[in-house]
Amino acid sequence: MFRPVMESSPTTIDAERVREVNIRYHDAAADGYDAKWGIDYGEVGIDQVLMKLGKALGRAPRRFPRALEIGAGTGYFTLNLLRGRAIERAVATDISQGMLDRLTATADDLGLDVATVCCDAEQLPFEDDSFDIVFGHAVLHHIPRLDRALAEFHRVLAPGGVLVFMGEPSRYGDRMATLPKRAGALAAPIWRRLMRAQDGVEDGRLDHDHALEQLVDVHTFSPVELRALATEAGFEQVRVCGEELVANLYGWAMRSLEAGTDPTSVPHAWHVLAFRGYLALQWVDTRMLEPRLPAELFYNLLVSARKSH
Repeated sequence: MFRPVMESSPTTIDAERVREVNIRYHDAAADGYDAKWGIDYGEVGIDQVLMKLGKALGRAPRRFPRALEIGAGTGYFTLNLLRGRAIERAVATDISQGMLDRLTATADDLGLDVATVCCDAEQLPFEDDSFDIVFGHAVLHHIPRLDRALAEFHRVLAPGGVLVFMGEPSRYGDRMATLPKRAGALAAPIWRRLMRAQDGVEDGRLDHDHALEQLVDVHTFSPVELRALATEAGFEQVRVCGEELVANLYGWAMRSLEAGTDPTSVPHAWHVLAFRGYLALQWVDTRMLEPRLPAELFYNLLVSARKSH
């Protein structure tokens, strides 16, 4: 996989190529994205995003009046944080207009008011000191020049504002995930026959999508690197922690099993069982492993920091 380490020179990344592929990949994925990742906008989704935000901050989140999400995608975090009353007014940005169109449609269905702006994270079209929190989920690893993006996040944050990014792949966690991915892919033909699952409409594009995915994922991180990036951008009180070990290994195995199938053709009982298994293993991670093991062992890294007053 194409994953330049953070110590390498920014010139090793073709930034314009990465942006162009990111737009194509996410525009094409927008309509089926929520179904692919099992995204929920009910109580379960609200609880999940509030839990992740709390883990990143190291405390229960207070309510932020002005929020900006970077790489908002179809709106999983922004919409659930609005419903959970963790943020009051939200601006959602993404480089993919297709993703933002899907977000707007879901927001309308939920009766939520969200401003959307299609823009590059490295050049934000907002005034200085405009937001009380800048956040994102699984987005930093898509951004070619993180130093420029973090400088922009610092600029648009108000003094005392909070930076929070969650779901960023750790270097060790990403390597470990190759094992359940391979195991799931090997077991998938047998699983499909047992489930009598039908091919999805995107099945013919799997090889094409996989090739694009390897181009849009341009970074993995260590906790030390994330902490250094935030500090060099001018942030204070930088905190980095890890999330999900056994739950993520299980999750990648399940995703590999289900890849390329029509989710509506899979028995509902399977979806319920798979999700309950994930929640049980997430509990193990949260209560037993995350407080005891080094952050770099987990698949996801979470970083939070503050702009000085």
